[in-house]
Amino acid sequence: MATAVVERTVVVTRTPSETFRLGERLAAVAEPGDFIALTGSLGAGKTQLAKGLARGLGITAVVNSPSFVLVAEYEGRLPLFHVDLYRLSDPAEAVAAGVLDERQGAGVTVVEWAERLGSLLPAARLDVRIEGVADEPRRIAIEALDPSYRRYCRAAVERGR
Repeated sequence: MATAVVERTVVVTRTPSETFRLGERLAAVAEPGDFIALTGSLGAGKTQLAKGLARGLGITAVVNSPSFVLVAEYEGRLPLFHVDLYRLSDPAEAVAAGVLDERQGAGVTVVEWAERLGSLLPAARLDVRIEGVADEPRRIAIEALDPSYRRYCRAAVERGR
């Protein structure tokens, strides 16, 4: 059964720095236990958005795609658990790799290639779908799948933060 979208906002970014700044705006409303599912093709900007989220959480460490370690943890205003499932093919591999654990409830979990979690995706989450590649503008759909995530839709369209 599909999870219903409670609220949806679409943002267009024209440069990687605009995608990064969108991530910063989203981080401003992040709370412990939040789960952000990022989807989009290779090169769409998932990692750029994750980097912006990290900076918005006050993380100064270099944030890269954790493709080879699957999960990278960073300390900031809230802990950030950056998960990249690119190398996995199904939910069973994610479970076997231990990419989800109870410690993530204290911070924000951002998952690239989140669709690979399948039925393991929490019903209460924020879906961020990024469309566009290369030098194209990015069309970014931000979908709150629980009323508590509506704050992200509002933060996405705020300017000057």
